[in-house]
Amino acid sequence: MTEPPILLTRDARGIAHVTLNRPARGNAYDGAMLAALTEGLEGLAGDGTLRALVIRGAGRHFQAGADLDWQASMTGAPPEQAYAASMGTTRAMKLLNEFPRPTFALIRGACFGGGVGMVCCVDVALATPEASFGITEVRVGVAPSPISTHMVNALGLRQARRYALTGERFDAAEALRIGLVHEVVPAEAIEARLDHILAETLLSAPNATAVAKRSLLEANGVTLDGRAMMALAHESWAQRASAEAREGLSAFREKRKPGWAG
Repeated sequence: MTEPPILLTRDARGIAHVTLNRPARGNAYDGAMLAALTEGLEGLAGDGTLRALVIRGAGRHFQAGADLDWQASMTGAPPEQAYAASMGTTRAMKLLNEFPRPTFALIRGACFGGGVGMVCCVDVALATPEASFGITEVRVGVAPSPISTHMVNALGLRQARRYALTGERFDAAEALRIGLVHEVVPAEAIEARLDHILAETLLSAPNATAVAKRSLLEANGVTLDGRAMMALAHESWAQRASAEAREGLSAFREKRKPGWAG
């Protein structure tokens, strides 16, 4: 039996736990994972008894970005299908960013591309010292458009420009320095630290917390309307359909440098 791409549980405190569940692929997302994540977030957002949401990855890694085989299949897809795939990423990130309850990410191992986008969209991010990060889309000829606004909101334009354009990998200490994560906690202590912060969060009034989160996002212009989502999704699929993307994804699969790398 095929494992579901998302595992969703809820504990007695009213905290939802979302586990990205493609460990053999580093929890890289494809269309099925995006659809399951979107459905799960939409359902949870309407639950008035929910107090918080925690997102983590199954196995060794948090989230390794987009599944490159899936990306490659979208480079030659009809425009409507390719646009829908990019909109799926854009919508999932919007739902996570604007989720009405406090959200937490627990990051171990790899956190690349869309994984960084997810971390930018949560309210509290904790990482282990061994975690590794990168906004690596440009290395394979695609653009991080669906997560671009969230990166700027979380990191500021200066840091987002550096890491989105260079594609450099960086460690947990640098993620802490630039504001991508809030704390770096030893692996053996990170679950306890998460539980402590969740306990603190449960002392806050649920509706007041939801209103405070909404006002922080809306007053600072960090929500996305339909027009902005369409623009981001269109930009994403157009670049993914380019000759650069075909070359970059082929080079990755063939374990060689792309043509532009010399």
